[in-house]
Amino acid sequence: MNAIIITAVWGIVMMFGGVFFKEKSTPKYWAIAGLILAIIANGCELVLQHAFFKIDIKDMLTFNSFNLTFITVVLLCTLLLFLLNGRDIEKVGNNVSEYFALIFFVLCGVSIAATFNTLLTLFLGIEILSIPLYILTASDKRNLKSNEAGLKYFLMGAFSTGILLMGITFLYGGNAAALSFYISNLNIGVGKMPVMIAIGLVFVLIAMSFKVSAAPFHFWAPDVYDGAPTVFTSFMATIVKAAGFIAFIRLFANSFGNIKGQWQVLIAIIAAATLLTGNITAVFQQSVKRMLAYSSIAQAGFMLLSIFALNEFAKEGIILYTAAYSLASIGIFAILIKMTDYTIDGFNGLAKQQPILAITGTVFLLSLTGIPLTAGFQAKLYMLIAAVKDGHQNWLVIVAVLCAAISAYYYFKIIQAIYFKENNSIVNTDWDITPAFKILLIITALLIIIIGIFPTVITNWLHY
Repeated sequence: MNAIIITAVWGIVMMFGGVFFKEKSTPKYWAIAGLILAIIANGCELVLQHAFFKIDIKDMLTFNSFNLTFITVVLLCTLLLFLLNGRDIEKVGNNVSEYFALIFFVLCGVSIAATFNTLLTLFLGIEILSIPLYILTASDKRNLKSNEAGLKYFLMGAFSTGILLMGITFLYGGNAAALSFYISNLNIGVGKMPVMIAIGLVFVLIAMSFKVSAAPFHFWAPDVYDGAPTVFTSFMATIVKAAGFIAFIRLFANSFGNIKGQWQVLIAIIAAATLLTGNITAVFQQSVKRMLAYSSIAQAGFMLLSIFALNEFAKEGIILYTAAYSLASIGIFAILIKMTDYTIDGFNGLAKQQPILAITGTVFLLSLTGIPLTAGFQAKLYMLIAAVKDGHQNWLVIVAVLCAAISAYYYFKIIQAIYFKENNSIVNTDWDITPAFKILLIITALLIIIIGIFPTVITNWLHY
């Protein structure tokens, strides 16, 4: 509850603060202060079980170590994004305070989506995080690609929302015994699934697959991620995507866990299609930004293994994956923003001209690939173990391993360009790379290695 209230209130503070802030850099410092406050408050709720706000929410939200740990990871990763790319957010346009306000509203929606206990609060959480994203996607008004991406995201998002509401309607109507929106009351036992529940489950599955850009509902993601300002693409592809998976897990674990055998094959097919589509398409991309967009689809395929398995390793793995994937993606996008050329050739010779960017970028790419001693390796390992322990559809594990090998090809193409090719024009000299920026990149890379060696640094939080 602490995180929901503070992010919502701070979003309002940032929104009205735009009238009074004189300097363009002031909103960044206020946003960082608000995030630190939210992190401390959420930490108190996680470790001390102390909620600052006593509100009777009629059990519509549930707070436990799992979702509070996720919110903590999300807030910390967002803080890193602000520290690394705060100046880049200022360069998007003139409404800097409003951009930060919208991000805080997204974080409020993320917190609700992670803690919902009814289908209505699930819908509210998804919409509260989605609507500000439509605006952020189209925030670069001078760029036609940004305007197109915002419109496409809005239209596709509205369509998926309609599907989600239709699914909720069928779930409510099919649960005639309880007629309740509480997900615990939807807990269907063994036996044949009622027709209305089955239809509702499929509709909800389609809507949630859209939100996490899972195939075949991924078609919006490459254009939206490519057209949006890069700093917001970094946020959308990490924090927001992870929130969709946490909501996915909460709904399916609490409502449909007892009939997993009846929908597990469908999830396996979607996961395999997502892995293959994302990885194979990424191989042919020349734009690194677009390649990372398809890569995010491939990463979603791995994260779907947590929905497929729904066991203890899956829950630990999705939190670990959120941290590993967010840190690596935020880091590589932060480097990409500094480039004059977004193609793979734009990274040629980076090691000679910017060795810190080259070394840290290599760590980020190795983590995204899943190389040992990185957080990405541990995250993928947890997902594979979760799927193996489930004991069904072992072919999916083989597909996941093969796709991880495919991903090494396009990630290593960037590493090859960094170290083994020559180019004299790489870094945008108009956007200075400050010592603080380099230090933050080094800290991010070290965090990835530390989590890769000691994953319990993250997973132990789940047992408070």
